[in-house]
Amino acid sequence: MPVGAGIKLRHLQAFLEVARLRSLTEAASALNVTQPAVSKTLKELEALVGVSLMERGRSGVTLTAEGEIFRHYAGLSVAALGEGLDGIDQVRMGSERQLRIGALPSVAASIVPLAAGRYLERGRGATLDIVTGPNGHLLDQLRTGALDVVIGRLGQPDAMQGLAFQQLYSEQVVLAVRPGHPLIRDPDLARLPEFPVLYPNRSAAIRPLVERLMVANGIGRLPRRIETVSNAFGRAFTRSSDAVWIISNGVVANDLAEGQLVALAVDTRITLGPVGISTRAAEAHTPDLHLFMAAMREAVDQRGLARG
Repeated sequence: MPVGAGIKLRHLQAFLEVARLRSLTEAASALNVTQPAVSKTLKELEALVGVSLMERGRSGVTLTAEGEIFRHYAGLSVAALGEGLDGIDQVRMGSERQLRIGALPSVAASIVPLAAGRYLERGRGATLDIVTGPNGHLLDQLRTGALDVVIGRLGQPDAMQGLAFQQLYSEQVVLAVRPGHPLIRDPDLARLPEFPVLYPNRSAAIRPLVERLMVANGIGRLPRRIETVSNAFGRAFTRSSDAVWIISNGVVANDLAEGQLVALAVDTRITLGPVGISTRAAEAHTPDLHLFMAAMREAVDQRGLARG
């Protein structure tokens, strides 16, 4: 059996009270039990951890070096358990709460709907307030507290100051066209300047990656280039013209699966990048945020995406 296995909450509570009051008698009174019961509980705890945690003397109880270390982590454990129980109460009470979520268009069109559905199925969460926008803007909103979480690409180092990132999966861009497009049979990136191109604007998280793709393939000026982050415009314009839409795979995943758009068979691995959850680094996650993050991971698994 591993060292410490079998430790119960009553062991930690008794130990922490004795450590705080430095007296078995006073600890017993505070816990509303007898002194022999406290003494027995401490002996059980020391047997479970395999070391002496306290020394008893005429002047009271003092902690051993091991006891000082154990006191720190026992206190954290009991406090964390208390926060967890409070969180359960908040969810059970069903009070009016809001979880403010920022989502890049690529995830707003793919895994966020699945995650939102799973979150709502639990029936006791907060009201979801979901907004989309450029990655930099969403991360700024997160940092100032206007959003609770951002789902999207990993931001540039300066944009991630004070934020924490948990990767969910990796994603790359695709070059999407209408069915029957001339480039489907001859997917040569060198011919890209011959067609209208929908290109991510400067606020888009994928802009640097797309520029890297263009440089790697020796593509310079695109004479019929439209810069946009509008998915509605991109989808409508691409389906009704010979345009080539350079976009994150997640934005058009459903269109590709349904055959409404086709991804050109070109190598875009150079644009592969992490997609995940950004939160404020210095703040503990609320119960609602914990539930939504769990729903996000379930959605990633459901879509069969490679977890990071």
